[in-house]
Amino acid sequence: MKKSLTPLCKKLGYHFNDPSRILLALTHRSFGGQNNERLEFLGDSIVNFVIAEELFSRFQEAKEGQLSRLRARLVRGATLAEIAKEFGLGDYLRLGSGELKSGGFRRESILADALEAIIGAMYLDGGMEACRQCVLQWFESRLDQLTLEDTQKDPKTRLQEFLQSRQEALPQYDVISIEGEAHAQTFTIECNVSMLQDKTIGIGSSRRGAEQQAARKALEHLGVDKANG
Repeated sequence: MKKSLTPLCKKLGYHFNDPSRILLALTHRSFGGQNNERLEFLGDSIVNFVIAEELFSRFQEAKEGQLSRLRARLVRGATLAEIAKEFGLGDYLRLGSGELKSGGFRRESILADALEAIIGAMYLDGGMEACRQCVLQWFESRLDQLTLEDTQKDPKTRLQEFLQSRQEALPQYDVISIEGEAHAQTFTIECNVSMLQDKTIGIGSSRRGAEQQAARKALEHLGVDKANG
């Protein structure tokens, strides 16, 4: 790889004793040969454990379900991709020509997977404590912003439970449009709720995100959520 990894390692806050480990962590399967999928598997388990341990310590009054939802919010792909972008990780990825042409270096799933792979590589290179310190440093600002109010169930789940409690039909989500290239699509989703005269619309970079937005608007119209959503 022509580009020096030193600036990236400085941003990560970790110096690899074996540089081949981070190189492998940055290698997508499209590149050919060995890739980062095994390291991603390891890193996924580690980041879940480190964040779970930290949440367990910070929120001593929280119930299991609350802790699970807080962890899910932190270690979801979108959050991992945000952190990867903060490090400029896309500039260092090793991708095949097809992924390069389609903008794979910007794709959230690839960025999130690479970050997990780096966590796995750090664990193998420096052990659990060094890995834990880095992960907690990366997530520090997000951890500091968390409160138990963030453990509320997602809008789609709350809308479904609200309707079920009133023996109403479940909401129906329909795709109205999908625009943009494969790596940067925008989804428009329509949510149809029997208790509402008008359908609600959600727009997002993923189908799930658009559905959640449409469900949130439906909850607002039903008076379940405040209008500030």
